[in-house]
Order: sequence, then structure tokens, then C-alpha cells
Amino acid sequence: MSRSGVIVVGDVVVDVLASALEPSAVGSDAAARVRITGGGSGGNVAAWLARTGMPVSLVARVGDDLFGRHQRAQLQATGVDCRLATDQALLTGAVVVIVTPDGERTMYADRGANLALTPDDVDQAPFETAAHLHVAGYALLADGSRPAALHALWRAREQRISVSVDPSSAQPLRAAGVAAFLGWTRGVSTCLPNLQEARVLTDCNEPREAIRRLASAYPEVVVTVGVDGALWSDGAEVLHCAAATVPPDLGSIDSTGAGDAFTAGWLAARLTGADVHAALAAATRLAATALATCGARPPAEG
Repeated sequence: MSRSGVIVVGDVVVDVLASALEPSAVGSDAAARVRITGGGSGGNVAAWLARTGMPVSLVARVGDDLFGRHQRAQLQATGVDCRLATDQALLTGAVVVIVTPDGERTMYADRGANLALTPDDVDQAPFETAAHLHVAGYALLADGSRPAALHALWRAREQRISVSVDPSSAQPLRAAGVAAFLGWTRGVSTCLPNLQEARVLTDCNEPREAIRRLASAYPEVVVTVGVDGALWSDGAEVLHCAAATVPPDLGSIDSTGAGDAFTAGWLAARLTGADVHAALAAATRLAATALATCGARPPAEG
């Protein structure tokens, strides 16, 4: 049987994005550009995958509210096959994102309906025909959604399809426990942490040594290292790819969603036969587009 497309299991939220226009003034006011956009690692990866032309189905949970309906419509408009459950008790998740003038971000999250994702929700995904499963780490790190994420991993093993996981965030990763995370993700094909997450997972600060250690747990590891690009390892060697240049005509730097775009670019390239070098280049190019985009999702086309 021919398989195609990616299933993404993760979170969908509304991002309240405040891009600072001047240094913060503690206890007072500072100017910012404020936007409300779609977010959540699961939704972001799915949207960027759709932008590459990769067929993608998204499993997530939203509230029975205006934001939930808007997120469903927005994701469908980007080409995502939305398998979104509607929660009657919890609101759609929301994240306040503070972006400083240098492009870095700090997030304050209310995960809302994402915490109630269930194995039954996961079973709505087309595991019988998909070629790959990607699990956004937030679904694994939260107690409420973990059974659903583990069920997705079991379904992927049952169907013998490849799996990738993104650890998502260093602090929740510490709270959940490194040993627990490594146990939950045993058998996963590819781990895609950022450098901070890789350091947490390995207790090692040096990037190349950290990725070597992590490659003892996963067949393939890709670590994003910010302005220095990305590292890849299969345990036998470590490769480096420089960051792509941000297109100068697309605007100012906003790191929100750049890691998710990188993940999407990597998966789309590898799943269509690209070698490691080509996949890293494709991933860094898509991340550069995200850096020049306001918010975490692809800009509207046309």
C-alpha cells in the first residue's frame, strides 16, 4: 500500500503577540505592536508543512468558542486537514508572547482545551494511509494530554510508520523529567530539539557533544542552534548547516514559530527523498521565512 502525508498531534492556541518597539519599562508603559494570530506547535508545524505542499492532518483539541472556530477555519484555509475535537468545557488555548526588539520571545501559556486531548481524538487521524507521525512535545509533557500522545506513538508503531518528536520547551521538559521523556519516546525515528532542550536532555552544554549523546537515544537528531543554524547527527558523525539569511524585503525579525517552520521544512524534505544536507538547507530556509513573518504561521498567499 502506498502511504503519503504527515499526521501532526499537538496543540492549537491563539497567540497574543506583543512585539516590543522599545525597551520594557518595569511598572510603567512601553510601546508595542500587538497582534492576535494562530499558534501552538502542532498547528504551526501543520501549517508550515501545508505551505511546502506536503499533505498533512492535524489532531488537536479546541474550545467551543470564537477562537476555536477561527483556528479551524484558518488552518483549513492553509490546506491542513483538520481533525480538531471540540471541547464543551474548556476554552481554546491561548499564549501571550512577548517579542523583544532583538526577536527573542517569552511566552505565558494557558493550554486550555489542549490539556484534554484524548486517545479517541487521535483515532480520527488517517494512520492507515499516512507515511509519518510528528508529535509536538507539549502533548507528551502535559499530564492531561499525555495518554493521547502515547496512543499516537502506539498507533504509529502498529502501522510501522516513521515518527518524529519535538521536545517543545526546556522548562516543561525539566518538570516532566528527562528519563520519563526518553522513555516515552523510545523507538522514535527523529528527535528535533533546540539547543536549550538538547542541553536539558543530555546535561551537556557543548552543542556537538550534546547532539552526540542524544544520538545514542534516537537514530537521527537535529538540533537548532539559533543564529548558528542547525546540527544533525546519526551517532556516527555530526554535520552543521549555517542559518539561512532572512529575506530583507519581508520585514523585521520575529522568532515565534521559527523552530516549527524548521521542523516542517526538515520533514517535508526528508519525506520526499532529500539527503541530510538538502533537508537542512530546506529547513533553514523555511525558518528564515518564519523569522521574517509576524506570528508563528505562514503569511497569507496571494
